[in-house]
Amino acid sequence: MQVTKTEPYKPFNHIRIVTAASLFDGHDASINIMRRIIQASGAEVIHLGHNRSVQEIVDCAVQEDAQAIAITSYQGGHLEYFKYMYDLLNERGCGHIRIFGGGGGVILPTEIEELHEYGIARIYSPDDGRAMGLQGMINDMLEKCDFPTGKDLNGEARHLRDKDPKSIARLISAAENFPEEARSILNEVREQAKEVKTPVLGITGTGGAGKSSLVDELVRRFLIDFPKKKIAIISVDPSKRKTGGALLGDRIRMNSISNERVYMRSLATRQSNLALSKYVQDAVDIVKAADFDMIILETSGIGQSDTEIIEHSDMSLYVMTPEYGAATQLEKIDMLDFADVIALNKFDKRGALDALRDVKKQYKRNHQLWDINDEEIPVFGTIASQFNDPGMNQLYRAVMAKLSKKKGVEFDSNLQTSKEMSEKVFIIPPARTRYLSEISETIRNYDKWTKDQAEVAQKLYGIKKSIEAVQGIEVEDKDRLIKQLEQAYSKVELRLDGQNKKILENWKEKVQAYKNEFYVFKVRDKELKIKTHTESLSHLQIPKVSTPRYEAWGDLLKWNLQENVPGEFPYTAGVFPFKREGEDPTRMFAGEGGPERTNRRFHYVSLGMPAKRLSTAFDSVTLYGEDPDFRPDIYGKIGNSGVSICCLDDAKKLYSGFNLADPMTSVSMTINGPAAILTGFFMNAAIDQQCELYIKENGLEEEINQKIDAIYKEKGIARPQYQGELPKGNDGLGLMLLGVTGDQVLPAEVYEPIKTRTLAAVRGTVQADILKEDQAQNTCIFSTEFSLRLMGDVQAYFIDKNVRNFYSVSISGYHIAEAGANPISQLAFTLANGFTFVEYYVSRGMDINKFAPNLSFFFSNGIDPEYAVIGRVARRIWAKAMKHKYNADARSQMLKYHIQTSGRSLHAQEIDFNDIRTTLQALYAIYDNCNSLHTNAYDEAITTPTEASVRRAMAIQLIINRELGLAKNENPLQGSFIIEELTDLVEEAVLTEFDRITERGGVLGAMETMYQRGKIQEESLYYETLKHTGEYPIIGVNTFLSSTGSPTVLPTEVIRATEEEKQYQISMLQGLHERNADKSADMLKRIQQVAINNGNIFEEMMETVKYCSLGQITNALFEVGGQYRRNM
Repeated sequence: MQVTKTEPYKPFNHIRIVTAASLFDGHDASINIMRRIIQASGAEVIHLGHNRSVQEIVDCAVQEDAQAIAITSYQGGHLEYFKYMYDLLNERGCGHIRIFGGGGGVILPTEIEELHEYGIARIYSPDDGRAMGLQGMINDMLEKCDFPTGKDLNGEARHLRDKDPKSIARLISAAENFPEEARSILNEVREQAKEVKTPVLGITGTGGAGKSSLVDELVRRFLIDFPKKKIAIISVDPSKRKTGGALLGDRIRMNSISNERVYMRSLATRQSNLALSKYVQDAVDIVKAADFDMIILETSGIGQSDTEIIEHSDMSLYVMTPEYGAATQLEKIDMLDFADVIALNKFDKRGALDALRDVKKQYKRNHQLWDINDEEIPVFGTIASQFNDPGMNQLYRAVMAKLSKKKGVEFDSNLQTSKEMSEKVFIIPPARTRYLSEISETIRNYDKWTKDQAEVAQKLYGIKKSIEAVQGIEVEDKDRLIKQLEQAYSKVELRLDGQNKKILENWKEKVQAYKNEFYVFKVRDKELKIKTHTESLSHLQIPKVSTPRYEAWGDLLKWNLQENVPGEFPYTAGVFPFKREGEDPTRMFAGEGGPERTNRRFHYVSLGMPAKRLSTAFDSVTLYGEDPDFRPDIYGKIGNSGVSICCLDDAKKLYSGFNLADPMTSVSMTINGPAAILTGFFMNAAIDQQCELYIKENGLEEEINQKIDAIYKEKGIARPQYQGELPKGNDGLGLMLLGVTGDQVLPAEVYEPIKTRTLAAVRGTVQADILKEDQAQNTCIFSTEFSLRLMGDVQAYFIDKNVRNFYSVSISGYHIAEAGANPISQLAFTLANGFTFVEYYVSRGMDINKFAPNLSFFFSNGIDPEYAVIGRVARRIWAKAMKHKYNADARSQMLKYHIQTSGRSLHAQEIDFNDIRTTLQALYAIYDNCNSLHTNAYDEAITTPTEASVRRAMAIQLIINRELGLAKNENPLQGSFIIEELTDLVEEAVLTEFDRITERGGVLGAMETMYQRGKIQEESLYYETLKHTGEYPIIGVNTFLSSTGSPTVLPTEVIRATEEEKQYQISMLQGLHERNADKSADMLKRIQQVAINNGNIFEEMMETVKYCSLGQITNALFEVGGQYRRNM
């Protein structure tokens, strides 16, 4: 396919564009591609990253005096989002800032038209992309916003003292773009600035030293320390010499600047090889004249000899890392002569203490400070990426004290500091960072041992057969020959492991067990009797498990050690001896609107099914741990692309009519950032259901209802209700205690045993995999360390409360694959993340055999050849590592996984073909003995699936499980040459990837350098390129097109939350806040105190969720655990 190259548009003016992904939207791949092309076309890009509110983006655009905003929106709510942005810009007097956007097929053509009519400059559709190409779309955007800023000033200087962001921004633009025309006004501003004593802190340092994170941490402390003071930040990044474009990326790392007391302006150097813009002094003078209380000037990354910063600041802070090379390199760094304070950031790096000593020595030499103690040298080890870092606290106090002394301004800091040094709170202890390579070595050693043992067994078999042959013929010296062979046999037999000898001795008995009518085995001390065959229509007995017909001992032993029957180590064929009868591995997936609507869908899809396996999708507001709100950028997303759940009552309504403690019911929750909070809602909903059953069994309904009525009468508010009629199959279980909890209406001696029994009985999974979120999906909300601590606290609570049937994490490869990873990377990264959780939990002192059974996995299933063996390879690697590396017991060695057919393979062209792909993927999964399966609906490529399409998707796996004859056998892949070879190839590829991750410091070290994310993006680009050129054929997409060219199918209807549902969710939330107003603040303080005191946060959260909403809890935990810091 010939691709014509479009030349970039050459702008006449310096164009500045703010780029971001919309609120509660982690899909940042598209906007990253766009901002790169915008930058390469010569524009200056202020990139904010994913999950940005309209307020944040508008504030940024106003402060930066940008000509345009470019947004991607893939999570719904786009009409409200873009209109709100347009209105807010006009409200701020910045209607000239143009808005551009895109969202693939999510934004319908009619909606694009509506947004254009409203005033949005352009929303680009997939058809625009095909017609114009990426560069063509960027050219169109640049041309539309190629107008000057700062040209016609109109009294802005008079508004400086009001700290009006628009006036400050326009004056800085005038200084940058029209210095001659604005000379008189700028001279006036300079004179005003001379009268102001505002201190300027200059921050400089090498690229990659973490200056932006460090600035953010200083600003955060300043805002807490001085509740009435205001701060301005001028940040400089380099311009590209070739194109003139610039990436102004400091804002992406800053969480604390979204505050009305902070003004920030990013400048491009607009000249090469310099760390500052020539207009930086004008910018400093303008914010000085605006009378801010403090100014921070941050330069771009500098070399060893740049000292420009000292000319523009009252005090300078030099930021470096311990990785500067030999100590002699310090003698070449000019800033060590001039810096007032030095931050040795990333103090968790190897050799940090030696570096601190060397830098202090060099500082002493440079400043001739021979007589003072090392403790008094202003060099501080800091870890800016770590929340509430002691070194950062010390640095902040030192900076404020020096500024006060130098400028004579009063900065009496009240921030509490300790004398302790920065010390990394290691998730994985440094001595354990080779854990993945140790696993690779363990598995390779096992495989070598297996091969050696198989050879020994084969030799023994050969000798045995030789003895039998000699015994059957007449030959001279027969007895002597047999004796020699028997001696040789005895000698070789010494090399055969005792366990392997038993395997061979018991083989015939093992095979017979599968030939008998019933197979008897035990699960948790319970004896199970399973019929071993099914009868076909032709009256043949089809075995559920087929055994190999090998005779040779070497072949038999190798098969037993590497494959084995289902339910036996290394579990290649499956972790249980037989599939569960009466329960297909079908998951019933739902999530839309409010809890009542999703509850109705759950009852619809599970009606008549013996097992209820409910899989819950949450809306993006819930995924990011926030509450529903009337604010338009939130309001538009309530109940779209998932169910809105913000409190315990929502969870009770969502799962009402399903007995959550019934062994035939299990619930899966696809949630990560706020997973612990949602788990708290779920567990309490389950407990209160059992309290309700107790109340009914003991005839206490009237008494309890009177109690609840009295509680609400006293508060003067209505009792919460389920909205609308109950669906067929919903008996109302779970709704009696809406608005209260079991412990409020039952005595403790009744409630506590019910709670204990319920926690031990509930079945299900919460996704909670924060590592894959950082690597692929972006719904992280808390700092990574705090998120992992929450995961550990949940698991510790599960151990303590004997929660054995609920998985505390679903270690997920699905979203890694959906982000673009190939099957090997998906499997390698997912298993590596799993072993990282193992290492972390072990480092916290947990018993591996207590937590490993609570871990589950979740994979995507495409149609690449590797997907045929993804489950068997995962099981085999996990089992070998857990047994031989971690000495875990048999239950801990069993890897259980859910699988979902690929979302990426659902195409918006020829959508009827999607079911064919899904069927093949489901066949892979069922043949590979998955533990549960979700089949995507064919129309998910274009819209939220309908009830009819969901039923078709479920029928795919039901037909395979119940009608397809070969699926009656439970190990159909075993014995296939290609399957065995693929298994070996994929296993070795995964182990090789483990070694690559080890080279980067383990999973967390690799995440710091964005290794996983980079690899996923490369693999995604490779796939998209082959798809685009047609080298990778996709039927109905790039080949075998219809007579009309297989156009993109547009949905006839789009299922979205109704106005009534959204408003009801907000009113329910307001009711919760109102009725618990006297209690919620205390509960939030309690959970914060537990976090500060290193207690188990989840244990306390089980109480917090009874009185507080999701958003309340999330924001309370931000204050003690820190927010996630986005990466570029």
